[in-house]
Amino acid sequence: MNRLSASIRFIAALAILLITAVLLQARGRSEVFPPRTPLAALPHQIGAWTASDIAIPQEERNVLGPGDFLLRVYHNSEAGQPYVGLFIAYFPSQRAGDTIHSPKNCLPGAGWSPVQNRRVQLSFPGLRAFDANRYIISKGNDRQVVLYWYLAHDRAVASEYWAKFYLVTDAMRMNRSDGSLIRLTTPLMPGENADAAQARMVQFAGLIVPQLNQYIPR
Repeated sequence: MNRLSASIRFIAALAILLITAVLLQARGRSEVFPPRTPLAALPHQIGAWTASDIAIPQEERNVLGPGDFLLRVYHNSEAGQPYVGLFIAYFPSQRAGDTIHSPKNCLPGAGWSPVQNRRVQLSFPGLRAFDANRYIISKGNDRQVVLYWYLAHDRAVASEYWAKFYLVTDAMRMNRSDGSLIRLTTPLMPGENADAAQARMVQFAGLIVPQLNQYIPR
């Protein structure tokens, strides 16, 4: 049964990708590219949080494809808490096959192993409550908690399959195929539980998410 279920999921995912490619190519000439501010302009100072930029190696950019990417680490000097890492990938167009890469594939490639995963519900000003993915990952003795979701056209979802479904419907309805991935990470400290680490990221995200409309068009 497990092998059959895996085969069904693979076929369904392949079908979605093929349909996506056909429909987006068919509507490519009329694609709309709304104005936006580059991600690099996102403030380095947000409340008590101060950011340091992390360069993304060119080989990783080549894998990601054409898009706008931001990788930063934010520190809260007042609270004395562990850092929160922020990665945002925005693709102005996904019609040529340059679609968003799932962290489920990228993190293992960077040497991190998934330990636990679940869905959690998040709520921020300006967005309807939505499900996000929460992973606990490990590399040697280090552990991190990861939150990520897909955001496009004022709609946030956890499932990469639903993100691709909406990609197709929005391309037909709005002539747009842009979309983004939002990923937060933070160290899981000795004796700390994942809920406490999640609360730290959610507190930080509450300052970031309401500002994203100018960088990720609605």
